[in-house]
Amino acid sequence: MNAVLWITASVLAVLFLGAGAAKLLQPKEKLAAGPNMAWAQQFSPGMIKLIGLAEVLAAIGLVLPALLDIAPVLVPLAATGLILMMIGAMTVHARRKENQALVMNVILLALVAVVAWGRFGPHAF
Repeated sequence: MNAVLWITASVLAVLFLGAGAAKLLQPKEKLAAGPNMAWAQQFSPGMIKLIGLAEVLAAIGLVLPALLDIAPVLVPLAATGLILMMIGAMTVHARRKENQALVMNVILLALVAVVAWGRFGPHAF
């Protein structure tokens, strides 16, 4: 199970690092023009950058503390933060009737919840 948690956390870290970096590095107009980021029209540029920063930091927190054995308790805390972010994302996508994005958020929420459960509970560092 430990290997499954490492693989899951690593894959999630790559996904959230990429998504967060895109939000941090691209202007709001370019993000909102894309088919998967139409929600960005409803948010200020600062809020989009804040979401991107939170995703990047959480991605780092999913892997790096355990890898370096420095404050590994940050791993389940990062996963918990991502759970909250996915709940927020699900709320936005549900209000906008973006069902495809909503399904993806549910899948990501489930995966992050498994990491949080495993690292807080039976497979803590």
